Amino acid sequence: MTITAARAHLGSDERRDLRNVAIVAHVDHGKTTLVDAMLSQTKAVGGHGDVEDRVMDSGELEKERGITILAKNTTVFYSGPHAQEDAGVDKVTINVIDTPGHADFGGEVERGLSMVDGVVLLVDASEGPLPQTRFVLRKALAAQLPVLLVVNKTDRPDARISGVVSDSQDLLLGLASDIAEEDPSIDLDTVLDVPVVYASGKAGRASLEQPEDGGLPQSEDLEPLFSAILRHVPAPRYDAEQVLQAHVTNLDASPFLGRLALLRVFNGTLRKNQQVSWVRKDGSHKTVKITELLITEGLERVPAEEAGPGDIVAVAGIPDIMIGETLTDPEDPHALPDIVVDDPAISMTVGINTSPMAGRVKGAKVTARQVKDRLQKELIGNVSLKVLDTDRPDTWEVQGRGELALAVLIEQMRREGFELTIGKPKVLTREIDGVMQEPMEHMIIEPPRSTWVRSPS
Repeated sequence: MTITAARAHLGSDERRDLRNVAIVAHVDHGKTTLVDAMLSQTKAVGGHGDVEDRVMDSGELEKERGITILAKNTTVFYSGPHAQEDAGVDKVTINVIDTPGHADFGGEVERGLSMVDGVVLLVDASEGPLPQTRFVLRKALAAQLPVLLVVNKTDRPDARISGVVSDSQDLLLGLASDIAEEDPSIDLDTVLDVPVVYASGKAGRASLEQPEDGGLPQSEDLEPLFSAILRHVPAPRYDAEQVLQAHVTNLDASPFLGRLALLRVFNGTLRKNQQVSWVRKDGSHKTVKITELLITEGLERVPAEEAGPGDIVAVAGIPDIMIGETLTDPEDPHALPDIVVDDPAISMTVGINTSPMAGRVKGAKVTARQVKDRLQKELIGNVSLKVLDTDRPDTWEVQGRGELALAVLIEQMRREGFELTIGKPKVLTREIDGVMQEPMEHMIIEPPRSTWVRSPS
């Protein structure tokens, strides 16, 4: 499903007490740290303000590499002074989607953006917008999602805040112009009318006034950021007359409940123990029962009785449900389009360990059946990946968006005890209009400052 296609199903009614927002950024621009500060200041974790550093990076590899690999959500309950002023309610639920900042995890980005109504573009006050920023931002603009620019790390000694704001606006204009050629309906004036918030996620401070380079934002907390989100990210829209439509955007598992389907409710109400129609990818329908309904509070999932339009929840009771499928009304089913992600760009072969030392480690997973089952399991939750058979029964071709995505998969399997033989990555090509085409990406190389040489005048 293209994100724009999903929004065609939205009506004119609003949930003023709810905001769904994604935070997008380049790797290591402070995205997860800023989410930590939001959780801390709203006391969303454990009822107090103490939050573990980079709490949203829950996986071992995420913590070690300092990057976000999986799109995940948390919920902030904001009841500060701007709730009534900017939203007209006493408390606003803000679902925050922490999306990866790397193009290799494009499938996670697509899923994250399909759940939200606006994005926070986070850029480093020194480095400015970088290539991965461009990738994720283009996805957001193509979906016609409103953008809020946050210049983070304003207290860096080498900060150049005005230059970064200018670079970000140039990037927005360039991307919008490119997209306008494909979709003339995009409003360039709206794209360029982007509010700017200056922040230091580590210090937990934000301001609408630009601080000096290397200085902290004026406000002592993140109130200006919360206010900007409430004012510039639209409330979820829905059609009060429409039947239930809930779209599966991710999968998880529970040792007690089995497979969990993470979904956004676009229309109607989803209730625990409700009978719903499960619309599969092949178009077939099956009536199933929602045995458990979970909402997110901070970082924890807690049981709930029902969820309304705009809510992001997890449900149990459907063991074989897949990403992109729809839960709808059994009497009047209306399915949502499937999720569409970018095609893989590279591939590599993955097979069993064929070396003389294979199987020397106790408990190692070395059989072809074990490797194949693990690769098939990865396909359940990773919509960007493809696994193809080869001419050998113990080797498979794994296709992904980039080397980092494949490297993460291999490292995860290694830590799970698999012994593997890995082939050399190769670029995927395909023939278009009789011409062989291959993926092309832009790369920026920044050498250490000690190697810089002034060019002769």
